[in-house]
Amino acid sequence: MNGALLRRYLWRTAFACNGGLRVEGTVPDGPCVVVANHSSHADTAALLAALPARRRPVVAAAADYWFAGPLRSLVCRTLVAGFPVRRGGGGSADLAHAVRLLEGGRIVVVFPEGTRSRDGRVGAFRSGAARVAEKAGVPIQPVTIQGTSEVLPVHGRVRRGQVLVRFNRPVHDLESAHDLIEADIS
Repeated sequence: MNGALLRRYLWRTAFACNGGLRVEGTVPDGPCVVVANHSSHADTAALLAALPARRRPVVAAAADYWFAGPLRSLVCRTLVAGFPVRRGGGGSADLAHAVRLLEGGRIVVVFPEGTRSRDGRVGAFRSGAARVAEKAGVPIQPVTIQGTSEVLPVHGRVRRGQVLVRFNRPVHDLESAHDLIEADIS
């Protein structure tokens, strides 16, 4: 069994035991850059539970947080197939790695806000995801995630609750992706 399938089973099981996961819509055939709102560390788990394992999704993760030490780095690489992206400069070069992954047919997940929302609103999107999608010639797949901030609040403990992952229509620019996600949250 491959790592992506094991991760999908792990996270689906975790959500099933904790209140449930509802998935609406699908991703396009072929590679794409998945962009989503970000309000909880549980967002990544919800996406990996919802995305098709055969597409071997990988996640752009904050280098300064998830790759600051060997244990956290191991956890990130193992449990979410994370790869490091610097937030304070150099992130574009880090995302160049994502282009190669997309060219290999994979799904690349990016949280373009760059950090978790503290108030539930969708913040401004940074441009890296759009540059990667354009360079690889793939669509941007906007995804709305709801319920994760209640299940795992910032600096909080895990609570029971249902999570919704909604795949919107694919687009080719971040502004449209932002607008679709923001409209869903409102």
